Amino acid sequence: MKVKDHFLTQEEFEIIETHTKGVYKTSPIPSDLSKYYESEDYISHHQDSGSIKEKLYKFLQSFNLNYKKNILLDRIRKGSKVLDYGCGAGEFVKCIENDFETFGFEPDKDAREAAQNKITKAAILDDIQTIDDESLDAITLWHVFEHIENQDEMLEAFNKKLKQKGLLIIAVPNPTSYDAKHYKEYWAAYDVPRHVYHFSKSGMENLIAKKPNWKMRKIKPLVLDSFYISMLSEKYKKSSLFWLKAMVYGTISNAKALFSNEFSSLIYIIEKK
Repeated sequence: MKVKDHFLTQEEFEIIETHTKGVYKTSPIPSDLSKYYESEDYISHHQDSGSIKEKLYKFLQSFNLNYKKNILLDRIRKGSKVLDYGCGAGEFVKCIENDFETFGFEPDKDAREAAQNKITKAAILDDIQTIDDESLDAITLWHVFEHIENQDEMLEAFNKKLKQKGLLIIAVPNPTSYDAKHYKEYWAAYDVPRHVYHFSKSGMENLIAKKPNWKMRKIKPLVLDSFYISMLSEKYKKSSLFWLKAMVYGTISNAKALFSNEFSSLIYIIEKK
């Protein structure tokens, strides 16, 4: 499938299957990938304008953050050590820092500074090598793993930092969801070339099954993603009443996923053996 960078450059890229069935890669990957992030609209933090739209965004964001936090609270003890890898402006780090000994890793200087201004207890890092080996109880990546090109290397690094039976929690978009199939090349979660990899549910299961040091424990949905991704997709199609259509197709996607488990975004809870 050929997909445009609808967000920024309008350049066309191809989605091709890798040697792991169900895992796809953007091709070609630009040598200067960082320039495709150079937009104020891509900054992973939001200024509080006080508008109704902003208040709604903050309400939904709070719901999502607490949903993610409860995934941790259900599986590890309070006070456990948690790293949020690719923490952006630190919203999730801020959400969990009173429950866990929390670290956030963020390579972007501006986002890292924004995170540092939010938190009171957590440590914001620019290098995970400062964390002791086998010291972490959980590592989370919320819509980050798809951006990482050297995934095998990073999986090894995460394994090294986690304790035995520590958890790696990865949330990524699902290109076999109903909304992905409906929007096709306009599906916003392809987000080429910033999203280097694309994982179907079976693809992520196949990837982890190949790794001797990991075991898939649970797969959970991110139900609100279907609405946000559908809204962006409708915008890329230049649809009128894009917000209404996003509600319709987001709802249909979640309803179908109740039977297929093919939600717009999926959370993979993976255990270190």
